[in-house]
Amino acid sequence: MILELGSVTRPEGAAAHHRALEALYAAAPINRFFDSTLEITAPGEARIHFTVDQRHFHAGGAAHGTSYFKMLDDAAFYAANSLVTDRFLLTTQFSLLFTRPLGEGPVTAEGRWISGQRRVFVADARLIAADGEEVARGTGTFMRSRIALSGLPGYRLP
Repeated sequence: MILELGSVTRPEGAAAHHRALEALYAAAPINRFFDSTLEITAPGEARIHFTVDQRHFHAGGAAHGTSYFKMLDDAAFYAANSLVTDRFLLTTQFSLLFTRPLGEGPVTAEGRWISGQRRVFVADARLIAADGEEVARGTGTFMRSRIALSGLPGYRLP
């Protein structure tokens, strides 16, 4: 639902929570090292657009596994946390499957919630290279923490 306040339109409910999560992602110090943006596309779904460059490469000339993990974990995490409005989730386990090397250029991580609604959530993600091919996928479990979203720098409800 969107509220119209004079000339300002503000999201409400789930949409407001999703915009606050996007702001939280942008404010995270780790994201200074990555050219990336998050969009929560629907409850239980997240998309992150990245640009991979040579700073992310291992000695063999392709993206290092840490970059794959970062992109997949973030997309799955935010897909799951889009369903939780009060607490920050924590990754408790994450499995990766690498299907091909990733070079320089744009890549999209698509995350989606699979199951869980109370304490533990399961979500998966896939990485799509600029040519439209999947280069990796992962599945993670995430659990509610004691960390209130409202107390985190960057989490700002519109």
